[in-house]
Amino acid sequence: MIEIKNLTKIYKLSKKQQKEHKTKDTQKKAVDDLSLTVDRGEIFGLLGTNGAGKTTTLRCLATLLKPTSGSISIDGLDVCRDSEKVRAKISFLTNEIKMDPYFTPDYLFSFFGRLRGMDNSLVEARKKELFEYFGITDFKNKKVEELSTGMKQKVSIAVSLVHDPEIIIFDEPTNGLDIITARAVLDYLRMEKEQGKTVIVSTHVMSEAQKLCDRIAIIIDGRLAAMGTLEELEAQTQTSDLEDAFFEFYRQNVKEA
Repeated sequence: MIEIKNLTKIYKLSKKQQKEHKTKDTQKKAVDDLSLTVDRGEIFGLLGTNGAGKTTTLRCLATLLKPTSGSISIDGLDVCRDSEKVRAKISFLTNEIKMDPYFTPDYLFSFFGRLRGMDNSLVEARKKELFEYFGITDFKNKKVEELSTGMKQKVSIAVSLVHDPEIIIFDEPTNGLDIITARAVLDYLRMEKEQGKTVIVSTHVMSEAQKLCDRIAIIIDGRLAAMGTLEELEAQTQTSDLEDAFFEFYRQNVKEA
């Protein structure tokens, strides 16, 4: 379903950014020659620390960033040449998506449904389904600025799923959510997998990745450190826990770097 080949993304650093990062380098390599594949109908996890390159990788997948080099194909479509067709197939959620504080969840959902070219009756059916599942119905006519952080996140998730996409790309979807709401989000992703959808999730929460993902890619400093099932990662590091396996890969790669 998804194939990433030798993906590299380099950012130019302004003088202000150089000062913030305490470096004289004029460039930052956020993703470094990354290659991986995601199978149709699986939940695939990107696991790494903050700044490891997870979000940059997902933004390239979602056509928001153009790779410096390398290629990405989604269901046979090139993310650069066929970006419009790719966007029709995917849902992308990131913590940096901001909703207008004066709009209501009801209005936002309908607005994004129209942007997707959906029939009004289909939009309303999807709205009813997703709002009921995520507990948004009682808050649908409140302004976004009046909602709690958790409710805002749930509205963002619902809006991103308005068009019932084939591929779901979520960047730390449970960030800021309470344990009950986080569980509801993870359960929904499992339900989507059962419907044959492909799910890619980035996280730095070990327990979340361990329970949710069929396969996991560990990214360290923009490079692929390891990839496989939980059992395969544990076997490679002779550990019995994903967190222990992660720290072993981290130790090996930092030392090698």
